[in-house]
Amino acid sequence: MNLFATKPVSAAPHVDAGEPVEGSLEGEATLKRVLTARHLVLLGVGAIIGAGIFVLTGQAAANHAGPAVMLSFVFAGFACALAGLCYAEFAAMLPVSGSAYSYSYATLGELVAWFIGWNLVLEYLFAASTVAVGWSGYLNGLLATIGDAVGVSLAFPEALASAPLTVEKGRLAATGAIINLPAVFIVIAIAALCYRGITQSAAANTVIVAIKLVVIFLFLGFGLQYVDTANWEPLIPPTDAQGRFGFEGVLRAASIVFFAYIGFDAVSTAAQETKNPQRNMPIGILGSLVVCTLLYIAVCAVLTGMLPYAQLGTAKPVATALEAYPSLLWLKTVVEIGAVAGLSSVILVMIMGQARIFYAMSKDGLIPRMFSRVHPTYRTPHVGTAFVGAAATILAGLLPIGVLGDLVAMGTLLAFATVCIGVLVLRYTRPDLPRAFRTPAAIIVCPVGAAACLYLFSQAFADNWHWMSGWIVVGFLIYFGYGYRHSALRRNDSGVTRG
Repeated sequence: MNLFATKPVSAAPHVDAGEPVEGSLEGEATLKRVLTARHLVLLGVGAIIGAGIFVLTGQAAANHAGPAVMLSFVFAGFACALAGLCYAEFAAMLPVSGSAYSYSYATLGELVAWFIGWNLVLEYLFAASTVAVGWSGYLNGLLATIGDAVGVSLAFPEALASAPLTVEKGRLAATGAIINLPAVFIVIAIAALCYRGITQSAAANTVIVAIKLVVIFLFLGFGLQYVDTANWEPLIPPTDAQGRFGFEGVLRAASIVFFAYIGFDAVSTAAQETKNPQRNMPIGILGSLVVCTLLYIAVCAVLTGMLPYAQLGTAKPVATALEAYPSLLWLKTVVEIGAVAGLSSVILVMIMGQARIFYAMSKDGLIPRMFSRVHPTYRTPHVGTAFVGAAATILAGLLPIGVLGDLVAMGTLLAFATVCIGVLVLRYTRPDLPRAFRTPAAIIVCPVGAAACLYLFSQAFADNWHWMSGWIVVGFLIYFGYGYRHSALRRNDSGVTRG
């Protein structure tokens, strides 16, 4: 009956590059501590600024919120800010690779930890696949633009650049396409980079983030001149015959664009490779969240001001808005270049994060031990990285962006809610633990943050309950079939405490 057994928890000592420290939750010293606060903020921005701006903004506006998608980002950002404060406390106190999975194991027990870890697979693995699909759309648009300029057709044919499966009335259906080949290529390339090393991955991410921030500021600067405020009226469109729009549509869009904020969560998976995580993790998590929320709201305002929201439901809404203005076609090409670069960094951080969560779960015995193997030269969890890359390649090549994005948002929201609850639980069960960062007004922030995340989860679950329920059932079958019997905590009875 040890389903709610918790792992012993103690605050980690202050660590720096190269120091052989075990850390809490049996953290290993085999991963390489090289990341600074600047690296972490850039990793967060690299993950957050991507699909949210270049893909999901237009679809959320066209199908759910209209111009009020700006408010959707405010609501989602509010929920993220509360969760971010809780993540910062945990990440500074327990600088390990498992993110919400490890935090849950220390506070709420093994069964809850497995449940969250399984949902983190949705968050990271499916996110990498979702963004790869968006990357494919922008790459094909860029190739078409270049091809038109040189008089040669360079774009991939539709059959090789779109998903062979789609979702109709809750069921998978064939589209007639063969495979989304560009999405497959980018996932393989990024997985190879992550396999090679954390230093190389962080350096590549820094360059990519610089490119996409320049592109975003160019879009804001030039696009602002073409904003027609009439496109913002009404700010919240009335509910239509299909039940879309209205204030409920704004909240539904908030659950979708929540996908855009998962980057700060990915920052916490790099805690075991961070110098002085007690100081740098809160800076990386909260700093990237603040910067990106402001950019999202600004881009949504300009995007919906440039073009009526109903016309933005494409795979590349920013480029679609620019196409309406011949004088900005040069910027469309720049945006496509920025999107191709920017979405690459999101895929990179997602694959990095998922491999490190598998690493933590494998060390605990809940999944096979091979996932915790660290490459002797590259110092990366190479087996997990290769597995994540292969799985993301298959998903990106076969599935459309819509169903993937909803599942990612639901997995993320459950993880965030659990972290909020876990901080409050640990405040009462272990008030003696030193905390380098403390969530302010935790008695208010934690329950409100959990409630906000669960409410947004319910909005997405109403449309995708069958997919999510099936995912949960498969997860528990794996846990009781393998994880329960191989749990390292259960084999070491001296370390078990009853939850």
